[in-house]
Amino acid sequence: MTTNINLLIIDDDEDDYFITSDYLKNIPGKNFVIDWCYNYKNALDEIKKEKHDVYLVDYRLGAKTGIDLIKEAMTLNADAPFILLTGKGDIHIDEEAMKLGAFDYLIKSELNSEKLERSIRYSIDRARTLNEIKAKEKKYRNIFDRSSDAFFVADEKLAFTEVNAAFGKLLSCDEDFLLGVKLPELIIDNYLSRKLAEDLKHKGFIEDWQVEIRYKKNELKQCVVSATKEKNAEGKIYYQGIFHDISLIKKAERAALRAEKLAATGRLVRTLAHEVRNPINNINLAVEHLRSLDLPEETALYLDITGRNSLRINELIKELLNSSRPSEMQMKESILQSVIDEIVNISRDRISLKNIDLQVDYPRDFIVIYCDPEKMVLALLNILTNAIEAIEHNNGRISIVVKKDKENVFIEIKDNGSGISEEKLPRLFEPYYTSKRNGIGLGLASTLNIIQVHGGAIEVNSEVDKFTVFTVLLPLKFPSEIDKLLPDVELNAQ
Repeated sequence: MTTNINLLIIDDDEDDYFITSDYLKNIPGKNFVIDWCYNYKNALDEIKKEKHDVYLVDYRLGAKTGIDLIKEAMTLNADAPFILLTGKGDIHIDEEAMKLGAFDYLIKSELNSEKLERSIRYSIDRARTLNEIKAKEKKYRNIFDRSSDAFFVADEKLAFTEVNAAFGKLLSCDEDFLLGVKLPELIIDNYLSRKLAEDLKHKGFIEDWQVEIRYKKNELKQCVVSATKEKNAEGKIYYQGIFHDISLIKKAERAALRAEKLAATGRLVRTLAHEVRNPINNINLAVEHLRSLDLPEETALYLDITGRNSLRINELIKELLNSSRPSEMQMKESILQSVIDEIVNISRDRISLKNIDLQVDYPRDFIVIYCDPEKMVLALLNILTNAIEAIEHNNGRISIVVKKDKENVFIEIKDNGSGISEEKLPRLFEPYYTSKRNGIGLGLASTLNIIQVHGGAIEVNSEVDKFTVFTVLLPLKFPSEIDKLLPDVELNAQ
């Protein structure tokens, strides 16, 4: 079955049109549906309709030329091929036409059915191939541009030449800022940075490397990176690859490990508490019995010492138990700004004595959460107290910033104190872990316990001798009768 080929002849000379048509009709095995345009503007209108498979364009078109027509048609993203026809050969016209997008160049005086058939067949086949390449390029370009993963292309020196929007989002910057930055410069670990460059250069690929990356002072991200070494059509080396952000996965893993450690610690503490309380109770009973007897004054003194220390041991056991098990919460609708005001008021004397500049910034609209206000004050107060104690110089600054989105509220407590080293950060919320001389390591463990019972989470970011910032995330709770709750509350933001 012969397929129709829709062909448009664009020529202002009617005789040339009939001659070209005759050549086309004499091509065996082809069925051409031929249309004719002798006007430049009408020809453009026909090209816009995109109903032809090939265009035969005369070089002379009145005041304009076939070159002008091809140039303008290219701006319309015309897919069908153009074949330029001219009265005499001119290498400059030929080169310009091909550069603009013409598929072939034929001289009218040398024209015949065989040359026309070959030129049309070649042009249609080549146009089909190019259109398939364009379609694939568009598909992969959409993947590149719209993917949530970070794609990149780098030159032979591993400097980025192209990145997608997700790469900029991953590193919290405009993607244009990354152009010219070298891939190894983003990797935190110097050994991995050098190893990556060497493997790409010599092996030609890396696959699923876990790395930590950061652009300048922006947030650190944990990623899996894969990349390959390639060559373009000119034989020039380039690299392409992808970063997959696993920061949330790692965060969840840390939270699960932390919860597992707390659970294991809780089981140990409860066992020890049970075993210690029994002999302590016996000691207390013995002390009470001995006090009822008529004993020398010196003996009574030692009994008092024994009794006081037994009570102290009991209090320590209570404190250990409270830090290792979910607290009993008295949950109710509470205004977060009031909680913030209370921790500020409790800490005001210590802040003043250390001459610390405190800035509190929260929305004027009330933020209502569902919490145990006493426990929430205790949790946030532990963080604020740590911030105060971390400042050992005379230019102390602490900021408390509250923000929210549709589902959560974020409380950020930041200080410019001594900071926390990277090796200490993972252990910060472990029970009994402390860097304080007289601390027992239960404050932040208790804080984490309280926040988690409220369905929240805590993140810490710090640089030694520069800053520490605790970010507490809590779910929002919108009460059904908010008007009844608000009038009794007065905010004291400074």
